Amino acid sequence: MSSTGSEIAGPQALPLSGLVNYQEGTVVNRVILQRDKGNVTMFSFDEGQGLNEHTSPFDAPMHVIAEVTVADKEIALKPGQILLFTGRKSHAAKAVMRFKMMLMIIRS
Repeated sequence: MSSTGSEIAGPQALPLSGLVNYQEGTVVNRVILQRDKGNVTMFSFDEGQGLNEHTSPFDAPMHVIAEVTVADKEIALKPGQILLFTGRKSHAAKAVMRFKMMLMIIRS
């Protein structure tokens, strides 16, 4: 996975899909807001790429178009849908096609 860019500077209207670019054969992430109580990160996945199964102690709403596995249950998301990963449950994501997602981590 590669990381790019930095936090968004000040109030401005930006297209979500333009905050991170695709890179062939990898997952790219960009933290666009990071605070003590949580952060927001944009990801782009090339086709066939993914995030390995893992857990997080925090709840995490994810806005995405992908096949996602949460505690052994596959869920296919459609454009405009959002999925809530609850803390301490295993989850993974795999790109069946190129896609971008926004992940929000809530720490409190």
